[in-house]
Amino acid sequence: MADTDTTTAAGAAQALRATTAIRERAHALLALARRGESAFFAIHDGALPEAARTVAEVTRSRYPDLRIPYHSRWRHFEAGGVDRAGQLDVLLGAVPAAARARAQIDLALVSVLLDAGAGAAWGYQEAGSGQRFTRSEGLGVASFHAFVAGLFSSDPEQPLRADAAGLRAVTAERLGAAFQVGADNPLIGLEGRAALLRRLGEVLAAQPGSFGPLGRPGGLFDALVGTERRAIEAHDVLQALLDTLSDIWPAQNAIDGVSLGDCWPHPAVAGPGLTRGWMPFHKLSQWLTYSLLEPFEWAGVAVQGLDALTGLPEYRNGGLLLDAGVLQPLPPDATTRTWQVGDPFIVEWRALTVALLDELAPLVRGELRLTPERLPLACVLEGGTWAAGRVLAQRLRGGLPPLAIDSDGTVF
Repeated sequence: MADTDTTTAAGAAQALRATTAIRERAHALLALARRGESAFFAIHDGALPEAARTVAEVTRSRYPDLRIPYHSRWRHFEAGGVDRAGQLDVLLGAVPAAARARAQIDLALVSVLLDAGAGAAWGYQEAGSGQRFTRSEGLGVASFHAFVAGLFSSDPEQPLRADAAGLRAVTAERLGAAFQVGADNPLIGLEGRAALLRRLGEVLAAQPGSFGPLGRPGGLFDALVGTERRAIEAHDVLQALLDTLSDIWPAQNAIDGVSLGDCWPHPAVAGPGLTRGWMPFHKLSQWLTYSLLEPFEWAGVAVQGLDALTGLPEYRNGGLLLDAGVLQPLPPDATTRTWQVGDPFIVEWRALTVALLDELAPLVRGELRLTPERLPLACVLEGGTWAAGRVLAQRLRGGLPPLAIDSDGTVF
């Protein structure tokens, strides 16, 4: 941030797109809460070791050989024991590695943008397997089938792609039909999800070179790899996504008209210039970055610097910390009222989640006797914290999140 002019809106927005800014501000809020100066949360550090043991137990149960993959959308494409990535490979046929990676990136990017809390009442019935999937797995499976059916492509002859015209044509009605939405199968934030995809289409149409020369999400492969690079940095993937996709996020988070995306006001956040008072997260963009690691690697391109990314501040990771007793909400109505995503209470909860995941990760590695190289944060999340959050939520509330949040489908 030192090299960025934070007195301008563009400079401030750029500074807030760095994961160093996310971590610094999140840890500053954690320090404030530990000093007893937060109006929203108390920290119980004594509960951290038990939370780490819970995460380790869940990790061992899910991956007994401790060969833990990345926390990514591709895990949801494996729901029910079905190899949908393999199905996509078969449908693509004998194409060059770069073409395969473009299709995989198209699929992952669109699917991640559709991956916000579905609500407890929604599910997707998969015809091929006969299985019904809910929540994130359901959204993943539904978006996979929408993709292979050509919902996001403007060319019926090339259904296995997402392009500007195809995305701009996505309506809530068409998306709802693909996701089997009805009066007895409601999906939270359907309109918001469809609008997000249309905004992606608008960005691709307005900036056809932003994702390489193809003007489709998969062009990110060409933009970052070119013809010779065999290694890229994880933060470079995130930076490309943030620089390109900033205009698709809800416009209320902006400085002088410059969109900030998943970045929210909090009165206790310090920072230089116009960044003061803003807490960045970029959760969906980081979840997307995690979900693009494998398409690059499958194409023979190594992705380095994985731990430059942060943990994901959403209701499973954050719920783990609440349910494990690490975080204690201070407002007496915290668990009974409905919160807005921009409420300082929710912003602080997400920030504390980011900071505490950094502290939890080495404890989990210690429990599993794995090195950071064997268990980077991307694998701690997968093993891991997200799954343990779901286990505790199921045990305590039948799977419901610990907090009620009015989401438009783009944050949670």
